[in-house]
Amino acid sequence: MNDKTAIVTGAGRGIGRAICQKFAESNINIIAAARTAEELTETKRLIDQHGGSCETVTTDMGIASDVDAMIKFAIDRFGGVDYLINNAGMAPCSKIDNFDLNTFDQMIAVNVSGVFYASRAIWPILKSRGGGIIINISSMAAIDPFPGFAAYGASKRFVEGLTHALAKEGAEHGIRVYGIGPGAVDTRMLRTPFPDFPAEQCLSPSDIAEMVHQVTHPAHRHTAGQTIYVNA
Repeated sequence: MNDKTAIVTGAGRGIGRAICQKFAESNINIIAAARTAEELTETKRLIDQHGGSCETVTTDMGIASDVDAMIKFAIDRFGGVDYLINNAGMAPCSKIDNFDLNTFDQMIAVNVSGVFYASRAIWPILKSRGGGIIINISSMAAIDPFPGFAAYGASKRFVEGLTHALAKEGAEHGIRVYGIGPGAVDTRMLRTPFPDFPAEQCLSPSDIAEMVHQVTHPAHRHTAGQTIYVNA
């Protein structure tokens, strides 16, 4: 897997940071993207101190021009992209009658539009290279949402539908597309709405990073299009 390059979105903390660290252990060049520059700086520091190669790019996944610039940055820096990990997401928790409409629009921009924008932008790059891998981070909420996660779960259902369809579309080009659907992961995204969620029922970010890394192996080529659910 040497001389490969991965773009990881939502890479400033949590699952995204763990994915960056896991890929860097395999000498994969990392493009770490997120909205918060300070968090990206810490991700880069952690990778650099272990001899990895990481560049950062501040990106709002809900803005198509930002996503296009992220892809261009990766090409300019490393000459190509082999893996796109669509991890960035928002998980607002609110019952439907109190759901703030601005928050809903922001969530759709990141969880839905961002995954589409990035997949669309990377597609011709992967085709020109004879293939590559897209991994979309979904959630168990897509099939079994906590109360208050109806909108979030629905946004992840879109991600899973896109994953399945793009895997079929990409097969002739050697492009493999997967979904990973974590259950509860011990991150700020979980702890903000559920501060008392039992630790023994939580996955760690590194658990998800390990699964993401595993599906890049050629042995998983026949499972493209599926969303693999991971629970504690």
